[in-house]
Amino acid sequence: MRLYITAAAFLFLVTPWLQAETIHVVTEQTPYTGVRDGKVVGAATKVVELTLNRAELKDYRINLYPWARAYDMAMHQPNVLIFLIARTPEREALFKWTGEVTNVQYHLYKLKSRTDIQPKDVQDARRYNIGVLRNDVRHQYLTSQGFTRLVVSATSRDNFHKLLNNQIQLVPMTDGDAAAECEQSRFDCSQLEKLLTLDRMNAPLYIAYSLQTPDETVERTRKAFLQLKAEGVVDKILGTH
Repeated sequence: MRLYITAAAFLFLVTPWLQAETIHVVTEQTPYTGVRDGKVVGAATKVVELTLNRAELKDYRINLYPWARAYDMAMHQPNVLIFLIARTPEREALFKWTGEVTNVQYHLYKLKSRTDIQPKDVQDARRYNIGVLRNDVRHQYLTSQGFTRLVVSATSRDNFHKLLNNQIQLVPMTDGDAAAECEQSRFDCSQLEKLLTLDRMNAPLYIAYSLQTPDETVERTRKAFLQLKAEGVVDKILGTH
């Protein structure tokens, strides 16, 4: 029995996979991401770059936006990779989840000088003005829990400055967020006070794709990320951010 292979089939077998579209990588300002000399940098950014290069997805552009814009792009446009995005039950069907980069815990912070602000527990914190980022997981979570005195900002920097200017009383942040905001604002972090832990917001932060992204792109990225994770590369990078 002879096996015949057409020229088209032969080319399919020997031609390497070609990336069809540019991947638009979006993120926000965090302790793991930032801008230096006009380039998006940071520990999480390095993880994403290594992952895409390992996946042989070389055609990508990384941009830093206010969270609401980055989130909207990932919700409505094809070939968008967003990081770091909290994976929650409410978001499960909205994105193609690729890999867990890290896990964070949020706390409610206030200015130490505001001795009048003393919520007994998280539910008691409802009576204070709390600063959040538009469409951020903290915004979505607190809204779902019936918090109505939420003051929405476009960026973490704006949110933190509202705290410093007494426009809000509380801000949910990770310890890393607090340290980064103090450094950027040249504010003495010892003048912040961590009041309460949002126990139900122990959030895994992921790399994820928009739903309109081809499955093959997602799978190549997922496979590459898992390889880097297994090799200890991801934890090593995040440990030095």
